[in-house]
Amino acid sequence: MSEIVAKRYVKALIQDTSTEDIQSLYDKLVQIGSAYSDEKFNAILSSSDISGSKKVELILSFVEDGSSEKLNNFIKFLGEKQRLDILPYIVKNLQDELAAKTNSYTGVIYTNTPLNEDDVEKLRTQFANKFNVSLKLEQNVCDYDGIKVDIDGLGCEIAFSKQRLKSQMIEHILKAV
Repeated sequence: MSEIVAKRYVKALIQDTSTEDIQSLYDKLVQIGSAYSDEKFNAILSSSDISGSKKVELILSFVEDGSSEKLNNFIKFLGEKQRLDILPYIVKNLQDELAAKTNSYTGVIYTNTPLNEDDVEKLRTQFANKFNVSLKLEQNVCDYDGIKVDIDGLGCEIAFSKQRLKSQMIEHILKAV
């Protein structure tokens, strides 16, 4: 539900706003959004003992290089409507909108061993050419047994799993027998 509400706020926020201003708002909201991973911060936001104006002041204090009037008004408006908890969803939706406007996306490569830079660049080039976008790929070395490329903004996920290949080979052999 919060995601749907956040989309409406993002739509209103970016209406009649230049791409540069959207980028600036996004950068500042990312700074603020990083605080939401802290349990103490979330406890402060959910506390009924602390006034909404104090919560707004706290949130605006996270912006390092000062905030614009538009951002101040937006955060104050969220505080008035008691919607400060949806700020992480707003950041995600704003990132998606910004990526669509600039045609620039970020993807993640999941694998259990790090790829060399040449392989990452080849993957990046192929996907960028395929979708006709500007693309940046990041590596996430985890326990995924294979390789998976996930480009969230485009809704693209391509995966190759050793376990799935093995099970498909067994299934094919069993059908042949």
